[in-house]
Amino acid sequence: MSSSDDDAPLLSANRSTGGARSEKIISKSTDTSMGDEQTENGSLDPGVSVRFGPVGDGDVEMEDAVNGANGHTAGKRRARVSSGKQSYAEPESSEDDKPLNKRRRISTKTKVESDSEEDIPLARKTNGIRLPKASETAIGEESDSDVPIERKLSKQKANIEKRAEKEAKSIRKAEAASSAKKASVTAGKGAVNGKKQKANGVKSEEGAGVKKTTKAIKDEPATPVKKGKGKATPVKEESEEVEGAEEEEEYRWWEDPTKGDGTIKWTTLEHNGVVFPPPYEPLPKNVKMKYDGEPITLEPDAEEVAGFFGGMLNSTHNVENPTFQKNFFEDFRAIIKKTGGAKNQKGEPVDIKVFKKCDFKPIFEYYEMKRLEKKNLSAAEKKAVKAEKDEAEAPYMYCMWDGRKQKVGNFRVEPPGLFRGRGEHPKTGKVKTRVMPEQITINIGKEAQVPAPPEGHRWKEVKHDREGTWLAMWQENINKNYKYVMLAANSDIKGQSDYKKFEKARELKKHIDRIRNDYQKGLKSELMVDRQRATAVYLIDKFALRAGNEKGEDEADTVGCCSLKYENITLRPPNTVIFDFLGKDSIRFYDEVEVDPQVFKNLKIFKKEPKKVGDEVFDRLTTSALNKHLSNYMPGLTAKVFRTYNASYTFATLLKDMKAEGSVGEKVKQYNDANRKVAILCNHKRTVTAGHANQMEKLGDRIKGLRYQKWRVKMMMLDIEPSLKKKKGAAYFELDEDLDKEWIKEHQAFLVEEQKQKIVKKFEKDNEKLAAEGEKEMKPKELDERLLVLKDMQAKFQRENKTGKVEAEGKGQTVEKLENNVAKLEQRIENMSLQAEDKENNKEVALGTSKINYIDPRLTVVFTKKFNVPIEKFFSKTLREKFDWAIKSVDEDWEF
Repeated sequence: MSSSDDDAPLLSANRSTGGARSEKIISKSTDTSMGDEQTENGSLDPGVSVRFGPVGDGDVEMEDAVNGANGHTAGKRRARVSSGKQSYAEPESSEDDKPLNKRRRISTKTKVESDSEEDIPLARKTNGIRLPKASETAIGEESDSDVPIERKLSKQKANIEKRAEKEAKSIRKAEAASSAKKASVTAGKGAVNGKKQKANGVKSEEGAGVKKTTKAIKDEPATPVKKGKGKATPVKEESEEVEGAEEEEEYRWWEDPTKGDGTIKWTTLEHNGVVFPPPYEPLPKNVKMKYDGEPITLEPDAEEVAGFFGGMLNSTHNVENPTFQKNFFEDFRAIIKKTGGAKNQKGEPVDIKVFKKCDFKPIFEYYEMKRLEKKNLSAAEKKAVKAEKDEAEAPYMYCMWDGRKQKVGNFRVEPPGLFRGRGEHPKTGKVKTRVMPEQITINIGKEAQVPAPPEGHRWKEVKHDREGTWLAMWQENINKNYKYVMLAANSDIKGQSDYKKFEKARELKKHIDRIRNDYQKGLKSELMVDRQRATAVYLIDKFALRAGNEKGEDEADTVGCCSLKYENITLRPPNTVIFDFLGKDSIRFYDEVEVDPQVFKNLKIFKKEPKKVGDEVFDRLTTSALNKHLSNYMPGLTAKVFRTYNASYTFATLLKDMKAEGSVGEKVKQYNDANRKVAILCNHKRTVTAGHANQMEKLGDRIKGLRYQKWRVKMMMLDIEPSLKKKKGAAYFELDEDLDKEWIKEHQAFLVEEQKQKIVKKFEKDNEKLAAEGEKEMKPKELDERLLVLKDMQAKFQRENKTGKVEAEGKGQTVEKLENNVAKLEQRIENMSLQAEDKENNKEVALGTSKINYIDPRLTVVFTKKFNVPIEKFFSKTLREKFDWAIKSVDEDWEF
């Protein structure tokens, strides 16, 4: 598609318009002067990261990645976890909240070949993140272990793309033939029969595609269900008739072709509003912040804000951040002034001017004491507190949506506090004010009873917006964003949103060849706007870049493809592009990729003088203009659909070629292999967490502990039957070399301490049970007697270390029982070793991001049914509820 210069998109007011602009028309002299870059390897399959070296012909042979067994990873993309202690006031933020200067550093010694100083990546001009060596991120035990898997997947990605283009043509051809055939049949038979055709082949009495099956209130089937392909079928119809009046029918909305087509989302809506945080409880009179060493009295509103800061003193990466301190102190002073000022012990006014003179430690110590008190409550007391809270919140947890009981998502109004933000957010540290009922708008049905606001208050407004899926909303004071109370992730409405998202990606499958052909042609267009647009679509499709939206001056400086600035892209001949920018959630995106020579050439043109640092690369393109262009291929197509499509189609292709065999654990391994490849191919990466090495060390110690335990069991076999040494051979009973005497003594001490903790915990639990039943608690003497077993353990270990022999433990012990124990330990060792490998392999790959957000969940369901693997191996209970529609709607033959 081409456009005239008049079609060049207008830049929004908050994009830089004062900088240098690209030419409207790319002159032949400009086009020629940039020259076509020639790749060194002769053939090019761009599309995956080459941070650790170019992709060569010898690197494209595919090898399976060694992986783990559980497939359970965090859904949200994370980076390094703070090394500081967890704040009791709020959970410590992950590295998503961490400034860039506190994350990994890139070595500044690396020399970058570039034409000018401006082409040096932003991170190499400053103290950036240190990129790991290839050996640190290589996945699996490969023959050439320093070659990361990214370099081995390039060819496979190119093949998948070719396969997709052929499939798209085939689908369109088949649909055209089918449409023609249906039109012919309808024309021939419709007039003869004089009968109206059934929509989608569904009987009218079933409600236009809505299949009615009974479902118990507690999500348990009302009748036994036959297992097999296709949809679940109740065994006895009589049972349905008897229990139907008492049970709620399961609404299989994904089988209703008419649902969600219009703008009206509901007809009737009833709910009980929102839950407000408890009012502020003033500090005891003896607990005060200090200013210049003197205790200060503040009004409750100001004291509460002082408590926000004092309560999080152990969140060092926040409270020691200069921007955080500056923003907090400005708001703090304003609130002190508004509430009547601060006073000393004599009642004299104190002007709080200098932040460094403020001492919040007394407040911190008080809140820390309260936190420990809460932690030390007995199990019965904690249970009672939780039960009381649950009872109070129960009315707000569900709403009635078109007569169906639906779970509400977050019905709690966010409490006041200090805004943290993500990355280097310019507003971090500002005070989030308490949300009052007068700020909240309620959305509810006209006939429903409006929930009563707290006494003495009123709602801002009550609406009856049937096109909206929100129950309540308000505007927060920091970024002026609107907050909404919505239905829970496992509700019909949320499920429909996910369903539509993946169906849109499936629709893209039909058009991907035309889109790719068009942007390849557009890469050489004479019009700058067309060439910039084609280049942007190429980068979004190949490297999963987000489109990016314009930002205001007071927002975090995050960018996407369309808003990339001059300094965010470095060009290294012949065809390597280095991206370095703050992406979504202020998480730093750094990658080196090989691109098509024409794309490299275009980026040189987009960056050519007089452009400089601060100017936009795609200055004649906006996100809205890009999405408008994409919608010409199919309704609703936007840049973000490419991420979902590429991940789902890649996984679907790998699934078709998969032959999962062996145990459940081995099948899960193969699923994780495919998931990992998708994460790499689609550039779903994360920063290695700060605690990764420590976690791996602990996991290694646990594995060594099991191996030591296995050796002890084998030695017990010798204690019972010494002749086994000849039968099985001396090697069978030898201790592993890495289990040296020093480690064994440390491990034995650990085992003794572990047993002590178990005994103490059991004693406390037994006492709590006695107290709850009104009986007399046991005395400390009972605990001392129970702990005597530890002396026996220590004496036993000392004898074993001295003699090298282990006595058989337990009554009636036999060699056969001990051999079974050895087999069980070996299985545990194998499983834990797989977990360790999986954890190491995934340290820079965000498997959860791919599996939960981008791979169609129905593909995971197909895998479980095709290879007979429990769905629990891949989806937690929460995810099973969220993707209930996917689990129930497909069989093993379904295709993306």
